[in-house]
Amino acid sequence: MFIQTESTPNPATLKFLPGQSVLPAGTADFPTPEGAGKSPLATRLFAVEGVTGVFFGTDFVTVTKADAVEWDHIKPALLGAIMEHYQSGEPVMADGGADPASGHAEHDGEDGEIVNQIKELLDTRVRPAVAQDGGDITFHGFDRGVVYLHMQGACAGCPSSTITLKMGIENLLRHYIPEVTEVRPIGV
Repeated sequence: MFIQTESTPNPATLKFLPGQSVLPAGTADFPTPEGAGKSPLATRLFAVEGVTGVFFGTDFVTVTKADAVEWDHIKPALLGAIMEHYQSGEPVMADGGADPASGHAEHDGEDGEIVNQIKELLDTRVRPAVAQDGGDITFHGFDRGVVYLHMQGACAGCPSSTITLKMGIENLLRHYIPEVTEVRPIGV
């Protein structure tokens, strides 16, 4: 098994490409070790000292490390944990579940059509680009012109995430949907 790695815009996060499916659909975010119990792979990765976050996409794993830890010191252990997991035959998720509707909060009422347009743009234009960097973005609401989004994986805590939100996503949404006036990040 050959596992490729890619750097991300977030220097504390590295993207691992195992060359096979990680999740059949959706994403899974583990910002702390406490939530990793439902994933044997996330549990293995958090066992490596210095790991502070794990995120799964359909074909990649991103790992976030503590600032005090160097990639050169933990990367071999992470590669070993991923390889060991795939050789074990265990599932990535114990319950088989990811979040296939990632970022699809329900929204009815007069803003329903606007919300549908926002979700469509996020799904077709934004999420594929963010996934290339080892992360994901989820929609959490629209209220009086403000779109609320949550950054996950490599994008959470990335130094350039504010610029991505403001200059990229906000400008895109405002261009196509005049009712959008601002994009704000939220923490979950």
